[in-house]
Amino acid sequence: MDYALHLAGFDVKDVHMTDLINGREDLSDINFIVFVGGFSNSDVLGSAKGWAGAFLYNEKAKSALDKFYARKDTLSLGVCNGCQLMAELGLIYPEHPEKPKLIHNDSGKFESGFINLNINENSSIMLSSLSCTKLGAWVAHGEGKFSFPYFQDQYNIVMEYSYDEYPGNPNGSDWSTAAICSNDGRHLAMMPHLERAFLPWQWPHYPENRKNDEVSPWIEAFVNARNWIAEKTK
Repeated sequence: MDYALHLAGFDVKDVHMTDLINGREDLSDINFIVFVGGFSNSDVLGSAKGWAGAFLYNEKAKSALDKFYARKDTLSLGVCNGCQLMAELGLIYPEHPEKPKLIHNDSGKFESGFINLNINENSSIMLSSLSCTKLGAWVAHGEGKFSFPYFQDQYNIVMEYSYDEYPGNPNGSDWSTAAICSNDGRHLAMMPHLERAFLPWQWPHYPENRKNDEVSPWIEAFVNARNWIAEKTK
């Protein structure tokens, strides 16, 4: 993830939860926060619940996050465990009393594979330029099933698994959902790992007619974020 952001032109900074909890960092100099994948707290009590608790029950960390999301010059991305965190904290649809959940895969197993994805027509800052395309990316999760409390028209579903059934839909997500976005397009939560597919050699098969690509189309998402922030902060 760090390298993808660097290639897109970002000045990348690692911020740890301990930095936020102790007040060493407050996100005031950050325009784009990326909640990365990984099994935080070993998924004890459920995916990202421990991580979410570190924000909810530490005053300085919660204040930093709230102030970040209150600003109009910010973007956020959550991938895999980061997607689970954003859902747990209600960061995509804070106006909804009930939050979407990421629950155990229908298979009951950890699923890892390279999956076909449809990027829908969308207004996401990161993905709008990739609207109506099909791309591949890796998934690697045990609790990746989107479960929604409201009807489909209440959500901005920007990416779907290309196939409704297992294994094309690796977790059984409602409406084959792979990614959701805030209504203003600024905040994106997705289970597939775009950062594990932004270089052609990361793909198990790459189109022969694009063999000279140095980067895959996924890099556009990061460049789009960089360009949006540059415009907002100039």
